[in-house]
Amino acid sequence: MAITEVRWHARAGQGAVTAAKVLAEATMAQGEYVQAFPEYGPERMGAPLRAYNRISDKPLTMHCQVTDPNVVIVVDSSLLGTQDVTEGTPEDAVFLVNTAHSPEEIAEKLGRPVDRVVTVDATQISIDCLGRPIPNTPLLGALSRATGLVGLDVLLEDLAVNLKKKFPEKIVQGNIASVERAYKEVKGI
Repeated sequence: MAITEVRWHARAGQGAVTAAKVLAEATMAQGEYVQAFPEYGPERMGAPLRAYNRISDKPLTMHCQVTDPNVVIVVDSSLLGTQDVTEGTPEDAVFLVNTAHSPEEIAEKLGRPVDRVVTVDATQISIDCLGRPIPNTPLLGALSRATGLVGLDVLLEDLAVNLKKKFPEKIVQGNIASVERAYKEVKGI
């Protein structure tokens, strides 16, 4: 059974928990079995947090924290200096970092091979497409391209359906545009 484990590093309010849920829903729409769950520290805006996904082609029976993630997504690059985002990762783990810096610069900072690091400026993309610095949705587009865990078409369809329940069409279209743009602009692939 192939299990992919994803760990999200972010600060409260950046949408990592929501992104983990969206990833779960989209991969479920592809026929995968999935889990999504957060781990909070002090519950205040801006506090570091982690969120997790577990994705498999077979039913999942384990219900514990993700300790050895295959994919690490860093929503806030300022955490690179304060959190050990490489903790528990195998040598072939993929790191997706929201930053304007190059994969080479981030790989050096992480002490990982450059071919395992991808970057995208999801914050700038979200500002351009949504008018606000909410990088979670663009990171899903970059994740789709970097890992293939979820197809772009499935992700966009699921995102549109779910966002239409809560937001006006302008917000839905801005999020879709941010996913598509991040998919195209991800560096290091």
